[in-house]
Amino acid sequence: MGNKQEVLIVTEKSGFLSRAIAEQLKEYGYLVTLTELDVQKLSQLGNNFEAVLLYMESDVNGYTQELVYLRGKAVEEDLPVFYIGEDVVSLQEIMQEHILREVFERPIDVKVSAKKIDDYIKSNGKHVKKKILVVDDSGAVLRSVKGWLEDKYQVILANSGAMAIKYLATNRPDLVLLDYEMPVVDGSQVLEMMRTEMEFSDIPVMFLTSKNDKESIMKVMELKPEGYILKSTPPEQIKQEIDDFFTRK
Repeated sequence: MGNKQEVLIVTEKSGFLSRAIAEQLKEYGYLVTLTELDVQKLSQLGNNFEAVLLYMESDVNGYTQELVYLRGKAVEEDLPVFYIGEDVVSLQEIMQEHILREVFERPIDVKVSAKKIDDYIKSNGKHVKKKILVVDDSGAVLRSVKGWLEDKYQVILANSGAMAIKYLATNRPDLVLLDYEMPVVDGSQVLEMMRTEMEFSDIPVMFLTSKNDKESIMKVMELKPEGYILKSTPPEQIKQEIDDFFTRK
């Protein structure tokens, strides 16, 4: 692989096994970042990773705060998590099922584990899938939309208009699914800001909203979004609308 994608290895403390897997992944052409399971250190990292390998020897419940933070990072950036450790049940209670891709049981075969990570990235990595930013102040809606779309698309979540603008400042999704009604900065304001900034003025936007009154629709359509989908639309139809958009594009 020549495009130097990056894998994050998170451990309680760096040891022989984590370094060995890091070296094996480097042989596959990846950049590898090794960091400790610490909220401050995790918060200082960028958002260009393709996958996370979590290696723990201790009781998972002793690191609940750190793992919840790592889960949030994985959800927002659509990162698969691979796990080396014994406390699988406790980890599954903290990590959402779709985030935790595979558990590597001991004794670990370093080459086999690295190969499985490489195979997954080649088949499902960010470079393969179109990137969709979903913006909604409802956590339930965000989780639902991610569940509908993640098998085919890379789904990034933002729970406010301000978070969406912050994300767009350094990233370029292929599509934004935008809620209309949000506190502080609503969907129409987000779209107006996007259209006035040259860096992301041409990023396509679809509204996914419960607002279906004529006045709201007319106001939004003046900003020329790519589409307007009601949240009451069946999931399969929403998926089809998005598939059709990318087919046309």
